[in-house]
Amino acid sequence: MIYGAGVDVGSTQTKAVIVDESRTIVGRSLIDTGANVTRAAENAFVKACEHAKLPRTAIGYVVGTGYGRYKVTFGDAQITEITCHARGAQSLFPATRTVLDMGGQDTKAIKVGPDGSVVDFAMNDKCAAGTGRFLTAAADVTGMGLDEIGPISLEAKNPVRLTSVCTVFVESDIMSYLAQRKTVEDILGGVHKAIATRTMSLVRRVGVEDEVTFTGGVSRNIGMVRALGEVLKTRINVSDEGHFMGAIGAALFALERALATAQGGSVAVGAARS
Repeated sequence: MIYGAGVDVGSTQTKAVIVDESRTIVGRSLIDTGANVTRAAENAFVKACEHAKLPRTAIGYVVGTGYGRYKVTFGDAQITEITCHARGAQSLFPATRTVLDMGGQDTKAIKVGPDGSVVDFAMNDKCAAGTGRFLTAAADVTGMGLDEIGPISLEAKNPVRLTSVCTVFVESDIMSYLAQRKTVEDILGGVHKAIATRTMSLVRRVGVEDEVTFTGGVSRNIGMVRALGEVLKTRINVSDEGHFMGAIGAALFALERALATAQGGSVAVGAARS
């Protein structure tokens, strides 16, 4: 059996996935990235091997992705997270034409071709507005857990309107609404709506085409899923694997290279390597 592995080193968390020849996930891991990015990549890969009950020598090829992909020092290749999320999304939802990847510190809108290739993309990487960091700040101010704010936002009756989606100013905005005795539900409803609206402006730069697939850690937030669906006016694909989508795409590229090597040939593992 030949295996491929993908290690997605994100700003907040690092994910690793191992797939077998049938493209089935046989091992995975999810850990906090922390300050030592190289160590996070190594630890995530080791834990995924342990989960798969495989020695690391059994893995035919390893692809690193994410912002810390060049810190995957044991990897055989590096591919951008944009390319990997597109491939991962298309593997689970073959009709995907638009991918929204929302992580801890950036958001990406990706236009995808029928074969899962990247046609165009737009990225919000200069500011944490409209990202997981913004949601974390809102959770901290309201005294809620990050896993609580999505469900609570669904209970909003009259979502507030934030004057800014700047992560720096969200705390004062929320404190002001709390002082006005606005409910936490309405405040969090407003927070999710503000992020969705900001994301819409990003998506317009590449064009919205059905089907839309939501990936990244924030895809686990049910409030964000609904808010995006309402703003984009379309149904959004969400998988339980959404948080691992980049690592899945990387693992699939790795498997292709491992199979080609075993057959004495070669294949491209993705055009984007910057």
